[in-house]
Amino acid sequence: MNKTLTKKDIVNHLNKEIGLSKTESKLIVEGFFDQIKEALSSGEEVKISGFGNFELINKKERPGRNPKTGEEVIVSARRVVTFRSGRKLRKRISLDD
Repeated sequence: MNKTLTKKDIVNHLNKEIGLSKTESKLIVEGFFDQIKEALSSGEEVKISGFGNFELINKKERPGRNPKTGEEVIVSARRVVTFRSGRKLRKRISLDD
């Protein structure tokens, strides 16, 4: 069964491996994710070397279908965040299989 890595797990790792207090660790983790959210919400691409890129994509309005009723609906235009893994991450993942 796959385990899910959570922010709490990252906080605990910083606490145990680096020796930061849980409060300091939580501030760092929250600050990291806040910085990514802020950059994306202002339209910036986020590039993390050795990991990957987060970017916003504008999706156009398009026709769709309600899967329960089969009724045709219009899916409104929206912005979505995409992630493209970097070469080093892809290589690491393929070696771990």
